[in-house]
Formats: sequence, structure tokens, C-alpha cells
Amino acid sequence: MCGRYASSKEPEDLADEFDVLVPAADLPRIEPDWNVAPTKEVYAVLERPPGRGTDEEETGRTQERQLRGLTWGLVPFWAKDASIGSRMINARMETVAEKPAYRRAFERRRCLLPADGYYEWYPTSQTTAKGRARKQPFFIRPTDGGTLAMAGLYEIWRDPERADDDPERFRWTCTVLTTSAEDSLGRIHERMPLMLDPERYDAWLDPTLGDTDTLLGLLTPAAPGRLEAYPVSTRVSQVANNGPDLVEPLPLDDVPAEVADHAVGRG
Repeated sequence: MCGRYASSKEPEDLADEFDVLVPAADLPRIEPDWNVAPTKEVYAVLERPPGRGTDEEETGRTQERQLRGLTWGLVPFWAKDASIGSRMINARMETVAEKPAYRRAFERRRCLLPADGYYEWYPTSQTTAKGRARKQPFFIRPTDGGTLAMAGLYEIWRDPERADDDPERFRWTCTVLTTSAEDSLGRIHERMPLMLDPERYDAWLDPTLGDTDTLLGLLTPAAPGRLEAYPVSTRVSQVANNGPDLVEPLPLDDVPAEVADHAVGRG
């Protein structure tokens, strides 16, 4: 967890929701995606202090808060190549301030990753032809239908194989912070992404705030009742499948009792 999520909002809507004050023409454009997988480009909200950053950022903008397109799968600044990113899609809250791969990003490169919701797979008692547990996907989203603002980190990796004048020499990547799932969701999977409330956005995104205890204090698991979970089609298990039908709930009367029993917030 979290290994797949949905993100279908338009950049203008995200900019308005997260107070990103830039002209619409300057916003990144990523196609709506109901099956976001590692290594895909995703929206991220972040702040850059004026006068700092890599030289490709010198765009003449004066605002600090930005909406960017980042690659999901963090590549640490010290990595020898970018392939490590596919294995670093999540960072555990319990160790994020200590692990070398995430420590510097946690101190100064924090972001929000907007999502409609995320998917998790529950291993049922049924088995496949190979004797493995058959897994039922669930979609987990805010009960109020709003945006799930997942806490994330980002890094800027310099590709040593590219020339100094190559516009693609810097790669921007990100990871999702996770924590232990609250009880009702923990029956589906033991981990869940950390979500931030709007009143904590400013502090989390502030690159000048580096106190570990303060930052960890901003990260609290979602309270029971904030999220709902319901079974969806197994089509989401194939990355090639996409579309809004992937988040449509399966009728609970049409799924095995053990699956229906794990639905959260739906009768």
C-alpha cells in the first residue's frame, strides 16, 4: 500500500482547491486516470522557496505554490540510476525521518498528491487454479466525495547521462507516505496512505519547516468514518484497463458474504 489510485480531476479544479495561483495555460495537463500505477505521471502540489532550486525552474513566476506533474516512484538525489524509483512508491511514516532514501526529502521536499481514492486488494478464502488466495479489489475514498490529499515527498534527480543543456536532465519524482490502517480499513489491508486536512496544508508544504516532531505531528491517520470502502471490478488489477467504470461499486448482493462484510460505510 498504496500501489494504485484514481485521479480524475481537472488541473484547474485542483489549482482552485489547493490555492495554486497560476494562469490556466501554465498548469500541467495529465489525462484523467482511474488506474494510476507506479512510474506514471501524477499531479503533485508543492512549494518552492523563491530564488532556490535547479536552474530549469527559472520560469519568471513569483508564486511559491505549484501544481506539477511528477513521476510516481521516488528517486533519491544520490541514486546512480532512476530504476530504483519503481521500488520506492511508498514511505512508511514510522521510519521516514530516519531512512537515508527519504530523510532529506522529508526535511525539505514535501508535497500533496491529490486522489479521488485508492485501491486495495483483500485476499479472500477462495483460491485460484494455482492455489493462491483470490484477491478482491476495493476502492477507498472520502465519504464526502471530496479529494483525498495524500501526504507525499518529492525529489529532483540529476541524470548523469544527460548534458547540462538537456531540458530532460532533471527528473522530478514522488512517493506516498503510509501508516497503519484504522480498524475498519485494516480488515482489508494493514496499511493506508496518510491524508492531510486542509488546515494542515500550509505547514506540510512549507519548505522552511524542518522540525521532525512538528512534521510528524501533522501526520495523523484518518479518523473512523472519514473513508468508505467498497468492492469493485477485478478489471482494475490490469494496469491497461482504465475508465470511470473501475471505481463503480459492485452490488453487495452480488459478491460473496466475506467480501460484503468488508465494505466500509456502505450498507
